[in-house]
Amino acid sequence: MSDMGLHNELAATVMARCDLLAMLSEEEGRLTRRSFTPALRRANDQVAIWMRAAGMDVREDAIGSLVGHYPADRSGASTLLLGSHLDSVRDAGRYDGPLGVLVGLAAVERLHHAGSRLPFAVDLAAFADEEGVRFGAACLGSAVAAGRPLDPALLALQDADGITLDEAIRAFGGNPALLAAAARRPTDLLGYVEVHIEQGPLLEAQGQPLGVVTAIQGATRATLRFEGTAGHAGTVPMELRRDALCAAAELVLAVEAVARATPGLVATVGQLSVHPGASNVIPGAASLSLDLRHPDDTTHLAAVAALRVRAEQIAAGRAVGLTWDQRPSGAAVPMAPALRERLARAVVAAGHTPVELSSGAGHDAGVMARVTDSAMLFVRCAGGVSHNPAEAVDVADVAAAIAALGHFIDVLAAA
Repeated sequence: MSDMGLHNELAATVMARCDLLAMLSEEEGRLTRRSFTPALRRANDQVAIWMRAAGMDVREDAIGSLVGHYPADRSGASTLLLGSHLDSVRDAGRYDGPLGVLVGLAAVERLHHAGSRLPFAVDLAAFADEEGVRFGAACLGSAVAAGRPLDPALLALQDADGITLDEAIRAFGGNPALLAAAARRPTDLLGYVEVHIEQGPLLEAQGQPLGVVTAIQGATRATLRFEGTAGHAGTVPMELRRDALCAAAELVLAVEAVARATPGLVATVGQLSVHPGASNVIPGAASLSLDLRHPDDTTHLAAVAALRVRAEQIAAGRAVGLTWDQRPSGAAVPMAPALRERLARAVVAAGHTPVELSSGAGHDAGVMARVTDSAMLFVRCAGGVSHNPAEAVDVADVAAAIAALGHFIDVLAAA
């Protein structure tokens, strides 16, 4: 069979497997597969079967991440780590996470079918709890693999049913007391590569199936509250009003203006609440969320500072109070230049033009970059839709991703 025929066959298998995994859900009629649940147990067990059929040794680490190991042609060799996740958001699509695991598995199957062993081992990880839906803390499996301890306060987090993270890990078959032993040693790793749907529209807009990620964007989240004075909508003259909602509205437009004027910046006000919320009462208070992201920390933090100054100016000009509650900013994570260059060349070898783009969403790759060189390959998704049942990818694009990852591994083996 030709390489193209093999890649197409493997891609069809990946798509069918994504369909099968989409049936493993906590909820009837929609895909919800939170961390450490019976639905995730069924998904881990199913992928483990496919891993073993591809010649991999399979285990779960102390937090429940599934790891397949394809041995090298010699003892004591380093390891290339591939990975993504199998947990999902509520009412999810079927490709965010599983596609990366299954494309990585297809790359190993390609080696197994050919009877090939490499001068390095290939590990494939389906990391536990990437989405963070159940306990509100994301990328836990990759954090453990990267050697970041989970402190007692984190393990004491409770889900909606009062089950702690510690209890959930134990019920899943893990052991919180052994998490430190699950850390990967930097000296053992050649690097980490993650395949993922883009979750955005840029590849589709440029007519290309694959993108090479330059960085995972830094992010700041804040909650703002403007405090004015509630009053009768019919009796308080306009010039005497201290309308908190008008202040919030002015800031919303300022957020949009700053983002439009700053290349690469995305900024969102996704929540707005008004008190007392009556049609005939001037709003006395208005709270809103703020989310800013950019691949360069200097630019990102300058935009945050500019918007805080603007919010203070708006509050002063309208004689309303302002509370700015900001979470610690997440730093941008550049992907390793050498791995990015190898991935770009692999995309070209697969017959496509690599598109460089940053990721506005967080990924396990951003965590693994703390312990080893990391890179990401994005696959075009229809309309940029993600975290939605309408997620869709084309089988030809999946075949392109399998081909590019295969070229990447071949070149690394020959280096």
